[in-house]
Amino acid sequence: MSAPEKAGGIQIELQQRAPIQLDANFACARGEVLALVGPSGSGKSTILRAIAGLYRPSKGRIVCGADVWFDTTTGIHVPTPQRSVGFVFQSYALFPHMSAVGNIETALNHLPAQERRERAHKLLAQVHLDGLGSRLPRELSGGQQQRVAVARALARDPEILLLDEPFSAVDRVTRQKLYRELADLRKNLNMPVILVTHDLDEAAMLCDRMCILHRGRTLQTAPPDEIINQPIDRLVARLTDCRNIFKGKVHEHQPVTGTSLLQWNGLTLEAPLDERFAVGEECDWMIPASGIVLHRHDRPSRGEHENPVHGTIVEFTRLGVNTSITLALRSEATTTLQFSVPSHVAQRNRLANGVDIGVSLLKDSIHMMTRQSETSETHD
Repeated sequence: MSAPEKAGGIQIELQQRAPIQLDANFACARGEVLALVGPSGSGKSTILRAIAGLYRPSKGRIVCGADVWFDTTTGIHVPTPQRSVGFVFQSYALFPHMSAVGNIETALNHLPAQERRERAHKLLAQVHLDGLGSRLPRELSGGQQQRVAVARALARDPEILLLDEPFSAVDRVTRQKLYRELADLRKNLNMPVILVTHDLDEAAMLCDRMCILHRGRTLQTAPPDEIINQPIDRLVARLTDCRNIFKGKVHEHQPVTGTSLLQWNGLTLEAPLDERFAVGEECDWMIPASGIVLHRHDRPSRGEHENPVHGTIVEFTRLGVNTSITLALRSEATTTLQFSVPSHVAQRNRLANGVDIGVSLLKDSIHMMTRQSETSETHD
């Protein structure tokens, strides 16, 4: 029995080739928020529906706590009503003719009528909607409807809470408020919570771990910082929106200084020591935009000696308080770096298209990855 099962968490293993390709394997512990992240069509919602029993994959196993909900090797398939699942759908799926309290009471039919009403009002208060129980869904804002859906999902004290793109139907201001409310609510939720989202920032903000999916396959599951700064390969780096992914060759390892030297476009870069790669071996490597630091005209610093790179600005776009920059390297004009700086820094340093600048690639931000062919990013 795995640790997530012992802790009252959930373990998912799903495989099939068609009609929807799946090769998913991950776990979510009690009290943990796990985000399933990936582009449209990556199988996120299908996996949620399989956990809830609304979809039956051709092969796999789902174990929640000590209960086996699905196991094709033994023929087990527990029906949806018998699975202790709270599910918040993307559209919220509220009954339009029922009040907020009435919607919640539909999940409480195991209680006497009076107890159902009292429990529903307590749940409304828990999601900050006390006093609005008599309103119909059309009389509630999108954010309020979402909170009713969460209250209904929690009504039966489920063993797991599933959230399918729960913030996609509300405006940005409401979304930010709901983020804070979910963060506050989860403090009292002693269950695994699986959140489906295509928004990387949303996942990083709300979850303990992210599971990156591509064409139904789980590529990497780890805390957000690890996935963003240390993706396992080029494909995960691209799926997490890293723009600076390159090929290099290991030149030397220096264990005493904790450094690996990496040859790239005629330059030798210092990177954190990574002896997984042999000297002379080719690898992929990446650096997040935050690891690229502008050499300022008004304030030279010793940091400019850390992996200095020079080039010409070929794209310069102001995006409010930040300015996006694409830099074509002097050593190889077809290779570009993408990063951003505060707009006031861009103005102070007189940056514009065609201007030559220098940047430093911070050693600790460089991450080496196993070499991956270009075709493997698009073909399984």
